[in-house]
Amino acid sequence: MNALNQIRETLLMGPGPSCVPPEVYAALSLPIVGHLDPRFIAVMDEIKEMLRPVMQTDHEATMPMSGTGSAGMEACFVNLIEPGDRVLVLVNGVFGKRMADVAGRLGARVDALEFEWGTPVEVPAVGRKLASADYSLVAVVHAETSPAY
Repeated sequence: MNALNQIRETLLMGPGPSCVPPEVYAALSLPIVGHLDPRFIAVMDEIKEMLRPVMQTDHEATMPMSGTGSAGMEACFVNLIEPGDRVLVLVNGVFGKRMADVAGRLGARVDALEFEWGTPVEVPAVGRKLASADYSLVAVVHAETSPAY
């Protein structure tokens, strides 16, 4: 018997990979529709409409974006940071460092509060840093990658 046929559904409770509902597997088995096909555009318009309440906006340009977590992080920063903004990034691993780099490339004045990689951020240290300046944005990775990465 094929080893793939013996894989059973497993409840995954980490930051990723994620469990996939059966409806998603069924949708993935359907024929592919090109991104310029009018049927694709209709589906995308419906998805955009459903996303607006989730994102608490009525902006026409609200849309899903396919990409890695880093692409999502960068898209978020591009929409939140203006050149000259003061940004505090809590760095305790590779993705925190990446956030600080992206914010800097966007022209932010970045304060990176560094902690030993693989350890939690220290809340009192964050409180002291927040009291020392007025920040437009505070960024932290909630499930940081192992320092061995």
